[in-house]
Amino acid sequence: MLGLLAGSALASDIALVGLMADKALVVIDGGRRQMLSLGERSAEGVKLVAIEPGAAVFEIDGKRRRMQIGQSVVSSPQAEKPAVVLTADGQGHFFVNGSINGETMRFLVDTGATLVSLGAADARRARVDLSNATPGMTQTANGIARIWRVRLGSVRVGNITLRDVEATVHEHDMPVVLLGMSFLNRMEMRRDGTTLTLVQRY
Repeated sequence: MLGLLAGSALASDIALVGLMADKALVVIDGGRRQMLSLGERSAEGVKLVAIEPGAAVFEIDGKRRRMQIGQSVVSSPQAEKPAVVLTADGQGHFFVNGSINGETMRFLVDTGATLVSLGAADARRARVDLSNATPGMTQTANGIARIWRVRLGSVRVGNITLRDVEATVHEHDMPVVLLGMSFLNRMEMRRDGTTLTLVQRY
């Protein structure tokens, strides 16, 4: 799950970029990268209180928040629209944890996919009903595969939740869910180097 950061009077956009044994590399409010040691508090009021495998725990405005490496969330009380900031992996891909119909999913941002696409096992976990779905076929790297066109009750990424999202369910399992344009079309997308900001438009 993405670590949601409660709005702070000082820091509202925090990205966890890297981890060492007793230090965390962070970007706060789009500034320069800075290294925080355990117990250290930044000028923006962010304190590193613990390091876990692949994650860190910060104290912001007196509250503790857990974040996974490579991800950040904008959660400022002044923000008019929900937004989430993603950091690219070493191959330039944007992965993010979220949920479909309340069930945790691993997404890959894919602007080349027309619709959100998920595999059979993920669809079963999310209780996606295929009884009235529209069947079809699609070309994949492994050849032609059957798909079903459906509408998802909810798709959540960070603090962004969309309802009634068009999607396809593949007959085979998939390693991740493709976060396609049926979700992304409702976002304002801002790319800045290795970060991608999604701001909900409607």
